[in-house]
Amino acid sequence: MTGFGPWSVKAGQLHVQPPHEITTRMVTLRVHVDGVDHDNAPLSVLPGSHVKGRLDDDAVQAYARKQEALTCLAEAGDIWAYSTAIVHASPEQKRSGRRRVLQIDYSAEELLGGLKWAALLEL
Repeated sequence: MTGFGPWSVKAGQLHVQPPHEITTRMVTLRVHVDGVDHDNAPLSVLPGSHVKGRLDDDAVQAYARKQEALTCLAEAGDIWAYSTAIVHASPEQKRSGRRRVLQIDYSAEELLGGLKWAALLEL
C-alpha cells in the first residue's frame, strides 16, 4: 500500500504507520497508569514536527539540532492529548519499575485497499 509503512507485528497484531496525510488528522490520548520521571523512560517530543511532513531519520536528526526536544513527565492519572504525527521517542528505562500507559489513537478516516483500523487488543 503506497504511503503505508513500516509494517511490523506488535503484541501479535499486524501494525503499520498510515500516510502522513492521515496521521496529521489524528489525535493520540495517553493515559498514565504509573508516574513517569526522568529515570523511567519519559516521552520526548519535537515541538512543531507534526507539521513538517513525514520525516526520515536524517531529517529528524536535522530538526532535532534546530528544535530542542521536550521531556514529558507525568503523574499517575495524567492524560495527554497530542497530534499523532508529532515526532516522539522514549529513552531506555534507567531503573526497574512500572511504566504502564494506555495509548489510544483516534481517527475518523476510512482506510483504503481493504485495510481496517484494529479494535482494542484483548490483553
